[in-house]
Amino acid sequence: MARTKVKPKLHLCAAAWSLTNYPTATKQWSMDTKVRKAKEAGFEGFSAGSAPDIVAAVSKHGMTLVGGVDCGSVKDAKPRMKAFADAGAVHVNVQLCDHDTPTAKALPVAHAVMKAGDEYGIKPAIEWHRDTCTETPEKGLALATAYEKRYGKKLRTNFDHSHPAIVKQVRPHDFAKRLLYRKDLLRMSDMIHLRTFTGSHCQTPITNGRGKLDGDFITWRDNFCRPLLETWLQGARSGRELWAVIELGPQGSGYALECFPDVWKDAIRAREEIETVWRSLLRKWK
Repeated sequence: MARTKVKPKLHLCAAAWSLTNYPTATKQWSMDTKVRKAKEAGFEGFSAGSAPDIVAAVSKHGMTLVGGVDCGSVKDAKPRMKAFADAGAVHVNVQLCDHDTPTAKALPVAHAVMKAGDEYGIKPAIEWHRDTCTETPEKGLALATAYEKRYGKKLRTNFDHSHPAIVKQVRPHDFAKRLLYRKDLLRMSDMIHLRTFTGSHCQTPITNGRGKLDGDFITWRDNFCRPLLETWLQGARSGRELWAVIELGPQGSGYALECFPDVWKDAIRAREEIETVWRSLLRKWK
């Protein structure tokens, strides 16, 4: 008797930093309120650190903690991964070393992170991100290649394609063709970061602030987000899960410009739009 296939699931997560100083710096929501608001907005996960107030809030509101931390040395790996394991997280985003760290020096740090993940039963992933050893696609690919060659395993990777997008200044018709690096690594990913971008801007608005979708968001959604999720689904076996963090930086972070509309409200709208794309693609999955 043939087994019934279980459709893959996309879990969309809010980023704690989208709620930095929100709604104002002088009247910022408590962490408990931030997590509750994320749950009410339809998010399934909350991307943040492992501080006690965060852990208490996600537990109270039935949210899944998706971790995020930097790791610059071998000695940092175990305590930082243990902190997330103790907090109940399974997926942890790791920003590895610094922009000027050579691949050869970053390699044992990446291995220490993965070993610690195995020891504590969690799944850290190395993010492609500015000011880390993966700040360009060439550096990210070099680390992945060197890791596989030395350790005989593929490196669990968390792609944030907004960073290589602006490094390469890609144009919309080339978004997917130029940015979906190493589809084998993409398809084995359990976690990904989704931030709207153009070839010159690492973050763009979702709406015009009055309910209408921003044109650059529509371009990103149709020329990148859709083919990205479609590519992941093409390699997804029954029951696979993908945890996707909507990575919208707040005012003052260097990502959201002063002229941007409310970032948190935009994040909520992005979740709705991405969920709609996912449901349409899932209908075709076999």
